[in-house]
Amino acid sequence: MSDINVAMIGYAFMGRAHSNAYRQVTPFFSPARSPRMKVVCGRTASEVERARAALGWDEAATDWREVVRRKDIDLVDVCTPGDSHADIAIAAAQAGKHVLCEKPLANSLADAERMLAAVERAGVAHMICHNYRRAPAVMLAKQLISEGALGEIRHYRGTYLQDWMSDPAAPFNWRLDRTRAGSGALGDIASHSIDLARFLVGEITEVSADLKTFVPSRPAPKEMVDVTVDDAAMALVHFANGAIGTIEATRMANGRKNYNRFEINGRLGSVAFDLERMNELEVYFDNDPPHLRGFRTIIVTESVHPFVGRWWPPGHVIGYEHTFTHTVYDLLEAIAGGTTPTPSFVDGVANQRVLTAMERSATSRRWESVN
Repeated sequence: MSDINVAMIGYAFMGRAHSNAYRQVTPFFSPARSPRMKVVCGRTASEVERARAALGWDEAATDWREVVRRKDIDLVDVCTPGDSHADIAIAAAQAGKHVLCEKPLANSLADAERMLAAVERAGVAHMICHNYRRAPAVMLAKQLISEGALGEIRHYRGTYLQDWMSDPAAPFNWRLDRTRAGSGALGDIASHSIDLARFLVGEITEVSADLKTFVPSRPAPKEMVDVTVDDAAMALVHFANGAIGTIEATRMANGRKNYNRFEINGRLGSVAFDLERMNELEVYFDNDPPHLRGFRTIIVTESVHPFVGRWWPPGHVIGYEHTFTHTVYDLLEAIAGGTTPTPSFVDGVANQRVLTAMERSATSRRWESVN
């Protein structure tokens, strides 16, 4: 089958991660249709040309509208700030292109719903890049839950903690501007905890949340600039299946660099995961002999574990970047098979509804329904 020609819009942190995935997926996973890194697009010609050369793209461009209309492009990968997600994804869908979009799907629920309507109307494959679903240890947790090994699920505790904004002297950047980012820690990292909660436990039906901005202004080159997003977000959540949970996200947890952790407790056992130890899954089962009960750590590097058999021998750990390769592989296989991968824009809208309910709750000081 022919290659899939990819256009990537944006080339910074996520652009680098996505580019690496496109380079690695064919030699390790042999997808039915391989990606061709056709064109990378950004606003500044000199910068995007440097990105093209460094990241391995064929061409550089500065007009995303022209790029998404090109007849030789099959897949548009949106790696820009959230304020442009809707415009790019909708234009790509209208041009008949498949779409991969970084999270959160949009800066508002209305935009997310417009994006979903556009890709469904166009009949193209669509995917939101919640790459942590495809950490092998997370996939193993999903398998155990789906098999009933934990029994009835009762608790979900999701925390995503970073500290890169804890210094009040840290300079202002676009992630602190609501018009560009949509929200702060809420959309940036709590969105991951929400997606993992929905993936592993089920739909969230209502929330009671709080948002906090600790540093109201930050230094810019010429003046202090107001911060218009949250620094931290917290919520109590109810699930449709009767489970309860907590979600916490902050970019001000000193000492925590990328602490994306969940613990899930069921009637028969528990699982726990920490991204900073991403090759491990902690498991506990009530039916173990009494003298052996307690959490055990499974090193998720055996060939029987999801995705791992394509990489290295047992015990040879994988890293953050591999989750993007797994994501791209599943997207390519879905396109080749004429199906829609998960998480799709349907999940992106569902996640956005939770984020929106959390914002409403922080304002109303009441429990808010997600739907």
